[in-house]
Amino acid sequence: MKQVKAIAFLCLAIVALSACSEVEEQAAPQVRPALSIIAGPRESEPGSTFTGTVEAKLNVDIGFRLLGRVTARMVDVGDVVRAGDVLMTLDTTSLQLAVRQAEADLASAKAKFDLAQVNANRQATLLRTQATTRERLEEAEQTAEAAEATVKQKEADLTKAREQTSYATVVAQTDGVVSAVSAEVGQVVAAGQSAVTIARLEALDAVIDVPDTLKALQLPDTEYEVTLLSNPQIKAQGRVREVAPEADGATRTRRTKLALSAPDKAFRLGSTVVARPIAAVATAIWLPETAMGADQSGGAFVWVIDPASGAVARRPVEAEKAQGGGYDIVSGLQAGERVVSAGVNSLTENQIVSFTDEIAR
Repeated sequence: MKQVKAIAFLCLAIVALSACSEVEEQAAPQVRPALSIIAGPRESEPGSTFTGTVEAKLNVDIGFRLLGRVTARMVDVGDVVRAGDVLMTLDTTSLQLAVRQAEADLASAKAKFDLAQVNANRQATLLRTQATTRERLEEAEQTAEAAEATVKQKEADLTKAREQTSYATVVAQTDGVVSAVSAEVGQVVAAGQSAVTIARLEALDAVIDVPDTLKALQLPDTEYEVTLLSNPQIKAQGRVREVAPEADGATRTRRTKLALSAPDKAFRLGSTVVARPIAAVATAIWLPETAMGADQSGGAFVWVIDPASGAVARRPVEAEKAQGGGYDIVSGLQAGERVVSAGVNSLTENQIVSFTDEIAR
């Protein structure tokens, strides 16, 4: 009997020790080492470059002021023009006929006025000899006044007809270079339709596309060094003058125009240039590709580390591919938060990790 009690006591002791061991294992969860990075903006190095082209700041669209058929084109794209140079002409046949008709109408009106004036003078002479009545004199004078008004109207019609004829010739309104031709000989153009576009050369822009995430490089007056791709020795200073209100849907870049300051004559329209920001600026929050995870639906996420407990929590984020590699975080993460930078697919929610003190580049 004593032997049975001893065996039972021994079994209970073994069970108790086993339970204590399980409690100890649960109380001391496994800690996994993990590489980490502190989320923060990456600096855009002065060496970052953007390729673009030289364009005129101002482009003038010149068109005809009336409907007609183009009979001559005097310029081609790339031609240098001066103010007053003839660019295109329209068929003036119908316009010349209108001028002749207006001239004939004016001559007829003048003849009628002369006749009415003679009749009024004659009635005035007859009235002095009592050979006519005052009513007839007044009637003759009114007829003469009406004829004179008709003459003035016909003179205005002739002036208008001649002015319409002048509209058949399109002339350059400013000095510049022809950047586009929108009408050809034989084509019928509408009033107000652009026929020739002239680029004014007194102010030039370097036009580049800047990633939408690089907001600091799109701020007004941000300085760039602009060089000719064909001759890097030729440089000019540029400042951000205008930024497109919306990013391109395909490339996620914004068209940015840099006003060039006193550019060399080698900066011709259409020349390819390379723009380099002069100073390094902070950009959007950047993370390496190894820090990014993707769920079953394709959504991006990162593991955020609680610095106090070392526990990780999965955080959905909105990210875009960054120029030069990695990802720019659009939303979902704040600067200064620590995230796991490697092995993101083998972690679980609230897992405890030991982390190093890496800093985002």
